[in-house]
Amino acid sequence: MTQLAEVAPGILVRQSSFALTNTTVITGGRSQALVVDPGVTVEELVDLTRSMAVRGLRVAAGFSTHPHWDHVLWCGDLGAVARYAASRAVRIAQEERPGMVERLERSAAGHDLALFGYLTPLPAGSAEIPWDGPAAATITHSGHAPGHTALFLPDTGVLLAGDMLSDVEVPLLDLVESNPLADYRRGLERLAAVEGVRVLIPGHGHVGDADEFRRRVAADIRYLDDLEHGREIHDGRLTGAPEWLLRSHAAQVRHARHRE
Repeated sequence: MTQLAEVAPGILVRQSSFALTNTTVITGGRSQALVVDPGVTVEELVDLTRSMAVRGLRVAAGFSTHPHWDHVLWCGDLGAVARYAASRAVRIAQEERPGMVERLERSAAGHDLALFGYLTPLPAGSAEIPWDGPAAATITHSGHAPGHTALFLPDTGVLLAGDMLSDVEVPLLDLVESNPLADYRRGLERLAAVEGVRVLIPGHGHVGDADEFRRRVAADIRYLDDLEHGREIHDGRLTGAPEWLLRSHAAQVRHARHRE
C-alpha cells in the first residue's frame, strides 16, 4: 500500500497492494473531495480516511467506475454521502450482490456489508458528476462491465479509465454479454478519442503520462485484433501474470474461437 500521492494539481492517488488497485481523491473548494473507487482492504480504507483527515479533506461524494466488488467499497468514516455510478452499474450491483459479497469475503473480508455496493444512479442525462468540485465528465459504455464509466477532468487533463488501459492487465471482456469484444472496442474507442489527456489513472496498474496513454491504447487495440483474428498473442502483460489473469485470458481466447 502506498500513501496518497499528488499526480496532478488536486488529484491524489493511493495504490493498494491488492492487484495494484488505485483509489483516486479529487479535491475541490472548501476542502471537499470526490473519492473514486476506494479500496481495497479494511485497513486500507481506514488509512485512506486518516490520510484525508490529515490533509483537512471532507468527502463530498463517492463514485464507482463499475459494478465489480473491488470498486464498490465504502466505510462509515468516509461519510454518509451519495456514491454515484451509472444507472446500469447500479442495477447490476443490486442484482449481483450475493455473488459480489461472496467474492469480497474471499478476497478482503471484514468490510461493513451494510455499506457495500449501495450506489446512487447518476442523474438522468447528466454528463458530469454532480458536485461542486472540478468538472468530471462521464464516459459510460459497456466495455469490461455494464455501465463502466471513465471520468475525464478537463482542467487537469486527467483520465480515470476504470478497469481499462492498464499496464498490468490485458483487456478483460465481459463474456456474459452477447458481443463482448465489440462492446470493449467501442469503449476503448471512446477513451482513445478523448482529447487533452495528460495523466492516465487506471483502475489497476501505474499512473501514466500522455505518451503512456497512447501506448496503452495501441497495446489494447493490438490485443483485441489478435484475439478477434485468432492470432497468437504476445503481450508483455501476460508474462509472469497472476493465475487469475492467465485464466481470464484463456477464457477469452476460447470464447473468440467459439464465435468463428
